[in-house]
Amino acid sequence: MLIHVISDTTARLVCVRTILERKHAVTSELLGAVSIQRSSIQALVVKADLQSIETICMLKKVLASLSRVQKRIFLVENAAHLSISQAYALGATSVLSGPINAARLLKEFADYTVADSCYPADPGSSEAAAASGEVALASMFTAIAGGLSVDVTGVRNAGADIAAAIEEHGLAEWLATVRRHHEGTYQHCLLVAGVAVDFGLSLDFPKCQVERLYSSAMFHDIGKATIPPAVLDKPGRLDPQERALIETHPVAGYNALKDTAGISAEILDAVRHHHEYLDGSGYPDQLCAESICDLVRVLTVSDIFAALIEARPYKATMSRADAYDLLCGMNGKLEKPLVTAFKAVALSR
Repeated sequence: MLIHVISDTTARLVCVRTILERKHAVTSELLGAVSIQRSSIQALVVKADLQSIETICMLKKVLASLSRVQKRIFLVENAAHLSISQAYALGATSVLSGPINAARLLKEFADYTVADSCYPADPGSSEAAAASGEVALASMFTAIAGGLSVDVTGVRNAGADIAAAIEEHGLAEWLATVRRHHEGTYQHCLLVAGVAVDFGLSLDFPKCQVERLYSSAMFHDIGKATIPPAVLDKPGRLDPQERALIETHPVAGYNALKDTAGISAEILDAVRHHHEYLDGSGYPDQLCAESICDLVRVLTVSDIFAALIEARPYKATMSRADAYDLLCGMNGKLEKPLVTAFKAVALSR
């Protein structure tokens, strides 16, 4: 079961997550921080100050986007009638008052089953791999936004699930699955991971190189956790100021991860430089050909292709053939032999 925790402070968020993660997959978000994609949540736990008007207003907005979630547990610090009433007014299905009791909280989910689960139980399916990827991404984005440590092992394990699903079921099924169940930044990261893995497999990369590909793909856009939701999720063309803000994400991601144990220099380089072009016209460092490593070159091709074929509510999804034509037209920016080798991935794999 995937449980989503919402709180107004990092301390409360960590406390509730620590309990729930003993038994369940958990995502979370801080009120007022970066918005996240919430497409496969099966239950909610809310721990926040319900005497704050500002907090209540923020909660109403978040919960309105989660109206389909049937189980909603609110944790209130005291048994005051006002707090309990406010919780039920916000849509609580259960309210637990007083200090957090781990056994009591876990018992709320012990016998709960989701009849209409978004994903089948088969651990080898594309749907299960996509769910694993979304949990890892949500956890990572929440950690960065809240100043918490990133679960590097969890992200890499999710990447391995994605690689296994693509090797077993193919890229086309992966693209369809992700576009059907996911949206926004998470959809993009999952698409990039799948495309990069399939590109590596098509080039007969050894397992260790495929691992570097899916790791860099999963981490590459983590800097977007620092971008205001109104800009990150804007449905349409960005103005120059918004575009400049979006272009800060590679450096923001690099800075957020550079002191994290388990993140190699090679992955950090990919996070920082996946928007660089061979002709020096990219960002943030305007690197030229000889300064851009092979991992980044492969990731950049995969990233651009994935962005072109994303499913977005405000525009039609571009076909794989049209997206590949655009790649071919980026003369001088991408390595031509790589683009040529990518043709099978784009059109027929």
